[in-house]
Amino acid sequence: MIKPPIPADEARRLETLRSLKLLDTPPEERFDRVTRLAQRVFGVPIALVSLVDADRQWFKSRQGLEATETPREISFCGHAIVNDRILVVNDAAGDERFCDNPLVSCDPNIRFYAGYPINAPDGSKVGTLCVIDRKPREMSKEDLSLLRELGRMVEEELIAANLSTIDPVTGVSNRLGFSQIAEHLLAMCRRMDNPASLLVFRLENFADIDESFGQNESDRAAAELAHLLMASFRDSDIMARLTSNDFGVLLAGSNLDGADRARDRLNGLIVERNNNRENEYDLELRTDAVVYHPGRHANVEMLIQEVAERMAESTDAASGLALAENA
Repeated sequence: MIKPPIPADEARRLETLRSLKLLDTPPEERFDRVTRLAQRVFGVPIALVSLVDADRQWFKSRQGLEATETPREISFCGHAIVNDRILVVNDAAGDERFCDNPLVSCDPNIRFYAGYPINAPDGSKVGTLCVIDRKPREMSKEDLSLLRELGRMVEEELIAANLSTIDPVTGVSNRLGFSQIAEHLLAMCRRMDNPASLLVFRLENFADIDESFGQNESDRAAAELAHLLMASFRDSDIMARLTSNDFGVLLAGSNLDGADRARDRLNGLIVERNNNRENEYDLELRTDAVVYHPGRHANVEMLIQEVAERMAESTDAASGLALAENA
């Protein structure tokens, strides 16, 4: 086994890592959704966001692994952070750096490893986004591009750490946070020629709840809807509060057929919730969806705008029909 080399900028790197205030903090959805995506996209049992501290690698996000940290001297990620390129180990059992590493010979029995070195805003490499398999495998150029795109999503989160990207009422992303993440997902869908769909859910009686019961109750209604959305969609779908009463969900890898199934699940939960007589008001929901077309949607804002226009048109049509009926 060959121990990881120490980067030339180690002192500055450690100072930067600790200034991020991420070490030994609880899991966060903004990182977990990236590791879930990596696990699903590459079909691997393990995906991690690993931060390389002075004498350990600590996992800020982990899928498929129970351990929260391992010694740096046996880490694969310690090797990955000394280079700019993705470190790929196709078969660790045949690699002199890792063949007798306890992470290879014992649990979790690593054979394949690919780690993207994560850059902090000042350029210091503080850790990796890595995918791991228990059997040898190869990485194509397309695979490397996808892992790089996912790694940049983690870097975006580090850059955005001092910005307001989370809605404080519901705990989901706000529009800024959603746009940053969604742009990376749409780039992945373009590269993989995969479909994507955006659904927007409007809490129609949000203003009425606010007027009748006050802001605390309208906040509670928004948080309740966010919870129901999270229960209805996949962990890898990206959700946000776009406006006070509009929520968006981006489904990467799904067309409207997949969106319809998720909407059916949500409708069932809404009906069940509204039938509960303990609630003082119903959640009245309206929804619309649009399929992502790279030629028509240059960015995620154009997707959001198209859905907003469709919802406005349906509102105008309904108002016109009501006027005609009352004439």
